[in-house]
Amino acid sequence: MAEIKVLLADDHPVVREGLIAMLESADDITVVGEAGSGEEAVVQAGALRPDIILLDLRMGGMDGVTATEHILRRLPGSKVIIVTTYEDDTDILRAVEAGAAGYLLKGSSRQELIGAVRSAARGETVLTPSLAGKLFRARGSGQPALSERECEVLRLVSRGLTNAEIGSRLFISEATVKTYLLRSFKKLGVSDRTAAVMTAIERGLLS
Repeated sequence: MAEIKVLLADDHPVVREGLIAMLESADDITVVGEAGSGEEAVVQAGALRPDIILLDLRMGGMDGVTATEHILRRLPGSKVIIVTTYEDDTDILRAVEAGAAGYLLKGSSRQELIGAVRSAARGETVLTPSLAGKLFRARGSGQPALSERECEVLRLVSRGLTNAEIGSRLFISEATVKTYLLRSFKKLGVSDRTAAVMTAIERGLLS
């Protein structure tokens, strides 16, 4: 089998070391880089062009789903696998909708991890068996999968902040705030800020 180049991103060095050791026990897998944040993963992916990117779901700053979106826009041929301790239905759906090729729990065995990397490299979708039912329920619920940043923006809207104030608070441009709001409107099926906040609250998305 051809060499599979892997980039690993997790904000815990000990976790990265453990995953790297597991992956490199396979003759056909080489870890070409590691990152401690989503932002760093995006930069490294562009520089290293790995076949597979393993991303932690929740990291300080840019989360794994947002990083997935950025990476796949730049490198559509790469495969992203989310590796996390979280089993929330919405998180799984967000990852899949962002284009992730797989979603694995950190409790997966070495064989499962290596098998997932090999399967993703072949173009297959990888999902820890215990999560398959959760994904089915999440897809069938009809609930929108708002990103963490979209929820964050709506929370600040609910406090009465303007787009400019939200941008200043989150260190992003006002145009970016508008983009997040428009995405939220589309997902929630509404056309204005007030309706977006009310709908999100009703569906328990801003708790």
